[in-house]
Amino acid sequence: MPQPPPRLVLASASPRRLALLRQIGLEPHAVEAAEVDESPLKNETPRRLALRLAQAKAEGVARRHGQSHVLGADTVVAVGRRVLPKAESGEEVRLCLGLLSGRAHRVLTGLCVLAPDGRRGLRLVESRLHIKRLTEAEIAGYVESGEGIGKAGGYGVQGRAARFVQSLQGSYSGVVGLPLYEAANLLAGLGYPVS
Repeated sequence: MPQPPPRLVLASASPRRLALLRQIGLEPHAVEAAEVDESPLKNETPRRLALRLAQAKAEGVARRHGQSHVLGADTVVAVGRRVLPKAESGEEVRLCLGLLSGRAHRVLTGLCVLAPDGRRGLRLVESRLHIKRLTEAEIAGYVESGEGIGKAGGYGVQGRAARFVQSLQGSYSGVVGLPLYEAANLLAGLGYPVS
């Protein structure tokens, strides 16, 4: 009996992650967000938070898609050990940009791939960015654009905030939300055809 074709499920509601997968020719059979509390645990480092949430998202969705490869990801923006929130208001965007202004910070993206046979792969991709010193007018203009709402750290590097980034070391696609090189390698290593 021939094997059914492999299926891929993206455990994320992020339109950016879906667009990034499509960019490298991967079209998920399903896109489903997991209901996961994204609050950091007491004394949890940003690195552990990103990995824990990526794994929890993949596991939560995999329960409903047993014969699929499930890809979960989570992106955390950190200044030192401090995790910046996913901005839910203009005021949170303003606070995040105020903290990032003139400073270096890290963007950590955890990846988890679960294979139908029970194997799993985990990766953490860390990028470092430096944001220029922002004026009040620049912050106000960005807040007014509404672009930072719903984004970790209150900004999106793929949009208007790109003009604030003095340097980026690491994975650009990881900062957007899905490090493509690592995601493709994890999937291929667990038997999903990436070509």
